[in-house]
Amino acid sequence: MTTTTTPTTSMTTPMIDVAAVPKLGHAEAMTLAAIEFSRVVDLLGGLCAEEWQRQTVCELWDVRAMAAHMLGMAEAQASVRQFVHDARIARKRNGGAMIDAMTATQVRERVSLSTGQLVDRFTAVAPRAVKARRRVPAPMRSAVRLKQDPPFAERWQYGFLVDTIFTRDPWIHRVDISRAIDRDMVLTPGHDGRIVADVVAEWARRHAQPFSLVLTGPAGGAWRSGQGGEQIEMDALDFCWTLAGRTPAGGLLATVVPF
Repeated sequence: MTTTTTPTTSMTTPMIDVAAVPKLGHAEAMTLAAIEFSRVVDLLGGLCAEEWQRQTVCELWDVRAMAAHMLGMAEAQASVRQFVHDARIARKRNGGAMIDAMTATQVRERVSLSTGQLVDRFTAVAPRAVKARRRVPAPMRSAVRLKQDPPFAERWQYGFLVDTIFTRDPWIHRVDISRAIDRDMVLTPGHDGRIVADVVAEWARRHAQPFSLVLTGPAGGAWRSGQGGEQIEMDALDFCWTLAGRTPAGGLLATVVPF
């Protein structure tokens, strides 16, 4: 997936200084969130019975289990009571990361739902989840910080969760499901390309090394930082798939980014 960028590629693909990629604002993030939930609903609503049973790259989850997690996360975003419930159950875990225990709870508590009920509940909760996130006040988004488990042993602003992670999570799972069922993922530059660009910018901040990067496909683009460094060319979804830890990688691609 990783290749040395040839002179022809570098001349024909305009390179953007990665420092010029704007950070996601709250309003823009909520627009992305609404579109992403809509695309998830469309994807899940179009699955046949056999596709719900396909194994995903996440070894504990087939497509149905992954959808149950996605529904649970959306319902936790829409309801403080649900979020507190999930977190309280997760805190009772015996070891392991809290997020893993939380997602396991979400899947377990929705195991009795039919696939039709999963889709119906997701369709109903998606706009409420976005509405709740949109209403989170700026002081709370900036002042509240939440401790994370490894590999991200750091404190994140609540706004980073609300604006970025809660949108990246269903997006990368849409990649997971699309690949599990062997269907092309619906991609547009304005939506998926913006999410990918934001991932690229965070990846660059985390490794802080010079590079040139060309990502192909509808969600792709070309970025650079500094002079020299690694030259990478690959599919945009493969890039995000790699940074999300779905496949082993070396060099700068070993720098993981949270999804």
